[in-house]
Amino acid sequence: SRLMRLPTCDLPRLGKIADLVTSARLSRICKERLVWALKDKDYIPKLLELFQVCENTENTEGLRLLFDIMRGILYLDKAILFEVMFSDECILGVVGCLEYNPGSAHPGLHREFLTKIANLQEVFPIRDPELRQKIRMIFRAQYIQEIILPNLPDFEEGFLSNLNSFINSMKQEILRGLQKEDEFLSSVFAQLTDEATADEKRCQLMKFLREFCAFSLTSPEKRDEFLQTLAKLRIFPTLEILMGVDDLQVRSAAADILSYLTVFSPATVYEFLIQEAQQSQNDTQLLTVLFKQLIHSPSHEFGENNQLMEILRALLDPDKMLATASYLDVFGFLDVFYDRYINVLTAPLPADTSEKYCDIGNDNFNYFPFEGPYSIDFLADKYQTAEILASVLQLLSFCVERHKYHMRVYVLNKDLLRRILMFLKSKHKFLALCALRFMRRIIGLKDEFYNRYITLGNLFEPVVNALLDHSDRCNAFKSALMELFEFIRTEDIQFLIAHIVENFSDALESLKHIHTFQGLKTKYEQEKDRQNQKVN
Repeated sequence: SRLMRLPTCDLPRLGKIADLVTSARLSRICKERLVWALKDKDYIPKLLELFQVCENTENTEGLRLLFDIMRGILYLDKAILFEVMFSDECILGVVGCLEYNPGSAHPGLHREFLTKIANLQEVFPIRDPELRQKIRMIFRAQYIQEIILPNLPDFEEGFLSNLNSFINSMKQEILRGLQKEDEFLSSVFAQLTDEATADEKRCQLMKFLREFCAFSLTSPEKRDEFLQTLAKLRIFPTLEILMGVDDLQVRSAAADILSYLTVFSPATVYEFLIQEAQQSQNDTQLLTVLFKQLIHSPSHEFGENNQLMEILRALLDPDKMLATASYLDVFGFLDVFYDRYINVLTAPLPADTSEKYCDIGNDNFNYFPFEGPYSIDFLADKYQTAEILASVLQLLSFCVERHKYHMRVYVLNKDLLRRILMFLKSKHKFLALCALRFMRRIIGLKDEFYNRYITLGNLFEPVVNALLDHSDRCNAFKSALMELFEFIRTEDIQFLIAHIVENFSDALESLKHIHTFQGLKTKYEQEKDRQNQKVN
């Protein structure tokens, strides 16, 4: 007796139905009564039958009212109604009603997308018909949530909390259903690594595995169990293989999965890296594959480079490693890294520091000794090469900051800073900035060994030359150069101040009016006076 009586489903009463659905949202009690009334599975289908009539007869007013009705039912935000609306029988009618948004100049094309463009491909046979139905339903629900709802009038972010819960609940049901399928993941992994698998099939399998991992790893209840399953299936060796293939989509999906694992289970990744470093010496190891991918990848414009950089920063961060591994293990890993892996990362840098190699694009410029899936001809593009080198320098700067002891030994032994400062002459200023930032990161440590290395190697000479070349310009590169000298002055790094004043005063004579260089000379003279007083 407390149920709300709904008007009969016919064209003359559409206005009354629209008013009822719209007004019910204003009262919690009316909203609940309306939901219970709409629970009758025949009512929404009857509304959709009227939609077909209105569309066939081009009844504009009826289509507008049906849009308001369907929007209002969606805004009731009840899972019991979502199950009806997203079913095979109703979904196209619901989406069709939402195409006639009064705020749009033309009707949407959502039905065309769902029926002709969107193609849910079954890369792995699923025998359970109920599970297949749930997969289709969640796809439709996410399409409505992400594509249609944000464009509706008076829609607000986070408005339909129960729709989010409905989608998450469906995801969990799908995961449980897939995990009941016997040996399905084993079959997926076997096909991914089988050389006989067609490229298109492998790409589809990787997209599926990426979605499956994203669902499983974001579910705290099943995460540990899923990680154990992945470990048994040798997930990391599989990713090593897949990140070296030619297909960009496969590599991207593999990188996504590795990124998920790094975020949700860093301990698993670090444990694998440490074990691999201790046990193997072949060049198919994970870090080697990532470095070569960073250097050889021609797809920087698609964001693959940024993705690899984020993964590598996470994997090479000792502070994150120490959260799950012992100090001894982390230190041992860094020993192996600087013995075996870092030479792969620095291989693109020039070994010859003579003048003829000073700029990117020189005919003799060829720093890519690897045999990989991409030819050197592609990397001959000057801008592309500069981008790759900039990424390498950014990662090396990260190592300077996070691996202070190991990186210092490597820089001094390999004369790395001299090789990097060559890029100050590059016409690509973003590359020159990366080279300067590498030196700035070193000086920022205020390390005595680094300072002696810089002064003995006269490594300020290319910096001073770059400053003089840009003295009449106003740009980010000149600002970064000035900031380097200003940092030395404000931090009173006397060893470097004395070196600069004693060796470059004449060269910097044209800039003596600048406060920074006046200050350097003043501090040098003050320190000299103090030393003389001590002697006296």
